Amino acid sequence: MSAFSGEIIRIDLNDSQHAEALVHLLNQYARDPMGGNAPLPADVLENLIPRLKQIPLFRGFLAQVDGQYVGLANCFLGFSTFKARPLINIHDLAVAPTARGQGVGTALLHAVDQLAREEACAFVTLEVRADNRARQLYLRHGFVQGDPATDAMSFFKKPIGA
Repeated sequence: MSAFSGEIIRIDLNDSQHAEALVHLLNQYARDPMGGNAPLPADVLENLIPRLKQIPLFRGFLAQVDGQYVGLANCFLGFSTFKARPLINIHDLAVAPTARGQGVGTALLHAVDQLAREEACAFVTLEVRADNRARQLYLRHGFVQGDPATDAMSFFKKPIGA
């Protein structure tokens, strides 16, 4: 892996370039096998930014190299009741295929860590598919899978409406 040679930028959803980059990178990720192999639906593409603007707990970062946006971290502030402190959940971490292996993911994770310290968070959390090769990145970065005997968790979701 190479050292990251770009910059990490906090997402400003009111900045049209940031908003366009977020949607583009997320849609690119959705088309990847780890994102489901399908583009985002038209209504998501149209409504994502306006709806994110309504979520005050949204935190996001873009990675930029040579004027091109090549990485994205969409995060949300949450709360740990067991620690009585906030936490940050990384909901999406995406790196453009052309920029993989160049330290972009690591740089985004470092930015999230710094924000977590600034927000006095107890944890940074994420969910990752069992077959996602980014698991190794997360382990190298200090995330732990937990003890299977006591910490094994399953991710459940229940769709609500359309």
